[in-house]
Amino acid sequence: MKTLKDVKVGKTAVVVKVHGEGPVRRRLMDMGVTKGTSIYVRKVAPLGDPVEVNIRGYELSLRKADCEKIEVE
Repeated sequence: MKTLKDVKVGKTAVVVKVHGEGPVRRRLMDMGVTKGTSIYVRKVAPLGDPVEVNIRGYELSLRKADCEKIEVE
């Protein structure tokens, strides 16, 4: 299983599934991270947290822990 955390800077991935429970999963889905959505990894902070991505036409910063919950292909 490949997660958003594994995607390199400058690459695009497509969301397969959003893992997690309750409010965490709901928050990610409310931000537009849904199945079939294309995510472009724009940059990663020096220590790996947070990750800046472009999704649905806007920029979003995600924690590394949240990126591990997003399965991509």
